[in-house]
Amino acid sequence: MNILIIPEDFRKDQFILKPIVEALLRHTGQNQTKIRVCQDPLLGGIGEALKWDRLLEIIENYDWQVDLFLLCVDRDGKPGRKETLGHLEQLARQKVRAGHAFFAENAWQELEVWVLAGHDLLPGWQWHRIRAEIDPKERYFMPLVEKLGLEDTPGEGRKIMAEKATARYSRIRHRCPEIAAMEGRIQEWIGA
Repeated sequence: MNILIIPEDFRKDQFILKPIVEALLRHTGQNQTKIRVCQDPLLGGIGEALKWDRLLEIIENYDWQVDLFLLCVDRDGKPGRKETLGHLEQLARQKVRAGHAFFAENAWQELEVWVLAGHDLLPGWQWHRIRAEIDPKERYFMPLVEKLGLEDTPGEGRKIMAEKATARYSRIRHRCPEIAAMEGRIQEWIGA
């Protein structure tokens, strides 16, 4: 199976998304999966990642190489983000080949929260506050990266942090229901 992850901007997001999706698939027993992060085109932000014409371009460019397209973006505190993603999924269903799929998921509130879910929290931090924070990257993720001295590593700490977090994948899926939901959808699609 070939999966193409579509991030809003691959330059940093790839370091989070690829290891987490790999851990998700290992958890479901899908160890022979090839996972790539879409780098062409560079979407460069949420505005472009939510444009149907940009996603259609990706589907048309990669459709013969990909079994599952997986759009993963930040929620950014936007209440209607999930509905927008659902609409994009409906449009994509009409364009991907039979037996193939396009799923879209938003991290609550940012992808960096998925990484934090696999780590021990600093004293005074509470998980429910991290999940509720609109800017968890600035308020929680980057301070932890700095405390660990990882800011000059690939993805400004994201690569090392995500790889360590995936060793506790079951903790990530427990703390982040959207990961468990994405896992369930992928398992259901594989079984169909």
